[in-house]
Amino acid sequence: MTRNLPAGRNLPHPGHPSTPQNPPTPPTPPRTVSVGSPAAVLAVVPHLLGFVPARSLIVLGAGPPHGRVHVTLRFDLPDPPAAAAASTIAQHAVAVLTSQRQAMAVVIGYGPGHLVTPVIDRIRAEAKQAGLELRDALRVEDGRYWSYLCREPSCCPPEGVRLDPAHPAAAAMAAAGLPVLPDRASLAATIAPLGGITRESMRQATSRATSHAQDLLNLAARSGREHARLVRLEGLSAVADALRVYRGGGKFATDDQVAWLSLALAHLAVRDDAWARMDPDFRDAHTRLWTDVVRRAEPAYLPAPAALLAFTAWQCGNGALANVALDRALDADPGYSMALLLRDTIDAGVPPSLARLPMTPEEVAASYAADDEAPGPEAAEPPE
Repeated sequence: MTRNLPAGRNLPHPGHPSTPQNPPTPPTPPRTVSVGSPAAVLAVVPHLLGFVPARSLIVLGAGPPHGRVHVTLRFDLPDPPAAAAASTIAQHAVAVLTSQRQAMAVVIGYGPGHLVTPVIDRIRAEAKQAGLELRDALRVEDGRYWSYLCREPSCCPPEGVRLDPAHPAAAAMAAAGLPVLPDRASLAATIAPLGGITRESMRQATSRATSHAQDLLNLAARSGREHARLVRLEGLSAVADALRVYRGGGKFATDDQVAWLSLALAHLAVRDDAWARMDPDFRDAHTRLWTDVVRRAEPAYLPAPAALLAFTAWQCGNGALANVALDRALDADPGYSMALLLRDTIDAGVPPSLARLPMTPEEVAASYAADDEAPGPEAAEPPE
């Protein structure tokens, strides 16, 4: 899996003095892990995903140089089996691989044969029609694997081959900083909303943030200034402060900071400014920042930080976390355009190397310079 990321920018917010920050994360030299056998391929798959798959179809696309894996796709297996669903999965997978110019692929189904085989059969047919070389097609269940392509009992016996949990390829992936969680639910839990006292504290903090926004409205009415402009300016300041703190290794000190930032991000100009500042050199700090906001924000203000977390996770090459973050954004607002755009992009197999910033902060500021109206259709109403 490659982690080559585009060069980004680190510009202080206009009007704010530049503050010292920890140096950006140095580029990590790509580490090559050879996977020349089915056992090796199966050893690295959980590390590529970030969790152990279950009842899933995994498609690995490889190409130059040296047959490197560039594309990793995961699909839920249709249950119960359905020919139409199998065809849809197969057509999408092969379309992504061919559009990304992958020369070869390995397909792995995790689950019982009656769920895996119909999808594998359709992918084999689609790959053949597209001229795509299918290096292997495997099924994994109960700690064993079988090949649909190999019929040699000496290497692929009828009872299957036992998986090797201590395979050197898995150890190499773990050493490269690619850990494995037990399942996708465990990954989702890492960005799940916090409950208990924390949730009640955030409700109160969000109520105070809403009152502050009302105070700005009253100030605008007295001064003749635009309410949206005042909220936007304070929101831009909140973004700059949060980036400074997290890039410096810190974190939010109060729930009020989280609440105001999440509310301000409902203004598209503030969200887009934050998006434009997602310098990949600080991707780990940004992932920490947006994870903290996503876990604490009230549902009405969740879509923007969840979409920003998805973008930074994609920059990191962590497509599984990106998709979980998009699930949260779209559960809160099924029509949230940034989340829909990122989902379409990631589903199309676009590699992290193309996770480039949409605009510079200056371009964002210029695009909103004449727009002092209230937040647009994606700005959420305050929760009751």
